[in-house]
Amino acid sequence: MGRVTARRRASHLAAGHAAERPETLAVEEPLEIRVNGSALTVTMRTPGSDVELAQGFLLTEGVIACRDDVLAARYCRGAADGANTYNVLDVSLAPGVPLPDVDVTRNFYTTSSCGICGKASLDAVQSVSRYCPGDDPVIVGKDAITGMPDRLRAAQNVFNSTGGLHGAALFDAETMLVVREDIGRHNAVDKVIGWAVEHDRIPLAGTVLLVSGRASFELTQKAVMAGIPVLAAVSAPSSLAVDLATQSGLTLVAFLRGDSMNVYSRPDRIVRRHGH
Repeated sequence: MGRVTARRRASHLAAGHAAERPETLAVEEPLEIRVNGSALTVTMRTPGSDVELAQGFLLTEGVIACRDDVLAARYCRGAADGANTYNVLDVSLAPGVPLPDVDVTRNFYTTSSCGICGKASLDAVQSVSRYCPGDDPVIVGKDAITGMPDRLRAAQNVFNSTGGLHGAALFDAETMLVVREDIGRHNAVDKVIGWAVEHDRIPLAGTVLLVSGRASFELTQKAVMAGIPVLAAVSAPSSLAVDLATQSGLTLVAFLRGDSMNVYSRPDRIVRRHGH
């Protein structure tokens, strides 16, 4: 398995002096995801939780709906010399599960900075979710929401040593179920959702998905596809993220800092305390 961190030397410049020293960096490597032996996408990710990443990606793209749709996942040889680089993962779908329809409108190439920009049109990513977060009756206390960023940050072990990874966490009521880190924020979310796929927790009713950065359209779409009713972000949302959240009935919280937040859709789910 590939390393999560790597050491590189850097010249450290400060007032009045300069020194060379080793720095710990987050590893970024490509992962090619294949379905039934055929290449589907390449994403730049931090190694680790690759099966979760693949399963989360396939679910949020509408290829699979649950764990039973996946027969197996295994690493393949991906180098010319035949060595296993652990950078090629083949997912075998269960019998009867249709293969993904890849055409010119759905170019699945993603990068750590932009997961949606490779797709030819916005219409091509308006996947119809099998789940409806708008029907979820969940109520979340304001104090529970405001305490989540500190809990996520405390659990980001690799970020603490590199400062270079995004984090995503899934909460059920006030219980933090899972935390994942990655160089790409959309990969961190796919890993969290892939964890839920692996543990047969799809749809993710009654949960809150917290992301360490901004709330983009793509992350909002992933939450909708997984049946998550509340998405919270410590930074800003995009206009399209708000539009999608409003349309789907998802509660979108952003600028979650300290004891304040903005709620852009379905604010009725966030209460000062249960029953109020």
